[in-house]
Amino acid sequence: MNRTLLYHIVRGTASCFFNSFFNLKVINQQKLIEDGPCIIVANHQSFLDPPLVGSLYRNEVYFLARKTLFDAPVLKQVLPLCNTIGIDQTRPDPASIIQVLRTVKNGNRIIIFPEGSRCPDGQIHDAMPGIGLILSKLASVPVQPVRIEGAYDCLPIHSNKLKFKPITLSVGDPIQFTPEELRAKGRDAQRAIGQKIMDAIRALPLEV
Repeated sequence: MNRTLLYHIVRGTASCFFNSFFNLKVINQQKLIEDGPCIIVANHQSFLDPPLVGSLYRNEVYFLARKTLFDAPVLKQVLPLCNTIGIDQTRPDPASIIQVLRTVKNGNRIIIFPEGSRCPDGQIHDAMPGIGLILSKLASVPVQPVRIEGAYDCLPIHSNKLKFKPITLSVGDPIQFTPEELRAKGRDAQRAIGQKIMDAIRALPLEV
């Protein structure tokens, strides 16, 4: 089967699933960046998050996921078909960073969860420094924040039992970074970029 056709079948199935069983509410859906390169940043509550955010966008998007997921035989075959790029969260991973940069520079959109892993408590936590490094190399690309609320209650990190509870997604305008912020070097500068991203996600409304 054609990979693009498979992607849209999976995306359509995910969209129907979330709308049918989770009373999905999307705030400011009209702000979605549907064309051109974009980095989509979201908080990370659950395994539901990648298909949840990905299903918002009509056109194809790419995803970052930890490389260990590719160790499972089935996922090793499925994840590349779903536009997923593996990244090592434990140490610098130049090959994966280069693949991310190439993907965006080729005009694609990619979803990144700056926290790096699912939250343990449903709250929005600090970003890992890697997002700052990526943005410093893609200064002209819009960064769109998306806030996820409710997915933790449906499938928290410490449970394998799926619950059908309401989920809200809130979409924001692109985050504005100054040239000075993106040119700054070092871990502290990268943390500052990550902090600005997470603050923007926290500030998104959960009611219309």
